[in-house]
Amino acid sequence: MFKINALKKILSDMFFPQSFTCDICGIETFDGNICPVCLKTVTFNNGTTCPVCGRKTDRPEICLECKAATPRFKKGISPLVYNGGAVALIAKYKNGYGYLKEYFADLICRKLENLPKADCIVYIPMTKKSVHKRGYNQAELLAKSISDHTQIPVLKDGLLKAKETAAQKSLSKKERATNLEDCFKVHDRKQIKDKTILLVDDVLTTGATADAACKKLLDAGAKCVYFAAVASVEFKPFKEKKTAEKPKE
Repeated sequence: MFKINALKKILSDMFFPQSFTCDICGIETFDGNICPVCLKTVTFNNGTTCPVCGRKTDRPEICLECKAATPRFKKGISPLVYNGGAVALIAKYKNGYGYLKEYFADLICRKLENLPKADCIVYIPMTKKSVHKRGYNQAELLAKSISDHTQIPVLKDGLLKAKETAAQKSLSKKERATNLEDCFKVHDRKQIKDKTILLVDDVLTTGATADAACKKLLDAGAKCVYFAAVASVEFKPFKEKKTAEKPKE
């Protein structure tokens, strides 16, 4: 199945080059990765953010989630807010459109200018079974592309995923943390010890995955860990209340 899909993707790129079509809707475009209409659906994380996790926030202060449970990474960055067009872009990236790594890496590298330079890059791993099913690890592709931009080396198999886990998106924050217990392991402690590490993934939602990975890196002797994702979920302290309808007189 994967070979058939790969062949379809090759033929698609031949007749509809990625540089000439919008990466969200597929319409012909000769100016950038995204057409003007779809660009309006993408929220860039350039405004007020939490100084720790890097999520979009309403106020220039540490978000309540980071206050309640401080992340193990020192600081996080993410150039996009995980909604609208960003959701569509990342879904495509995970399903055959690996070339989007270049666009995402470029956005991330602009944000990295605000962080100390790392000694090495580590990416969130997948099991061999999952990589075979998808055809690639999207976090690994992204890490390598960031490395090409920054010349920071990627640690091949810096982290390994020791077991399959249930899909995270349907779980609560507490369930996600439990789901990830002991699923990561450090391949070689010597290459981690005393290093400043940039940990890379595609999305930051509750932060459970990043936290579990950071724990293993810090336990292995890493000096500190910074975190970079393509997109993060906006922090909203209060859910919008629906206005109650007035009874008809």
